[in-house]
Amino acid sequence: MNRLLVVAGAMVGAPVRYLTDRAVQKRHDTVFPWGTFTVNVVGCLILSLLSGAVAAGTASSHVPLLLGTGLCGALTTYSTFSYETLRLGEDGARFFAAADVGASVVAGLGAACVGVSFAQALWA
Repeated sequence: MNRLLVVAGAMVGAPVRYLTDRAVQKRHDTVFPWGTFTVNVVGCLILSLLSGAVAAGTASSHVPLLLGTGLCGALTTYSTFSYETLRLGEDGARFFAAADVGASVVAGLGAACVGVSFAQALWA
């Protein structure tokens, strides 16, 4: 059952990641990887909300498998983030590479803090 929950979550997360990346990147005429940035920050927010729900005891043990491991695991992508950042640096866009790293860390942690705070307010 656990494996099926992870697979089901990933079946949603992977296409959402791809479609979101394409839609966001299409709207921005820049080398900055806005699509990957967006899915990673949204994933941080979802995972922190989920963590808050689990900590408060309002989520069953199956929810983290479905949404955390499955959905967020397929939605977010450290490998693409790394590849795109390295590619930016190799292509001479070092400012965008550094901005990608800095913005991703700050926005990801910010989203996680917002999610945990919201979860605590909602379920505490």
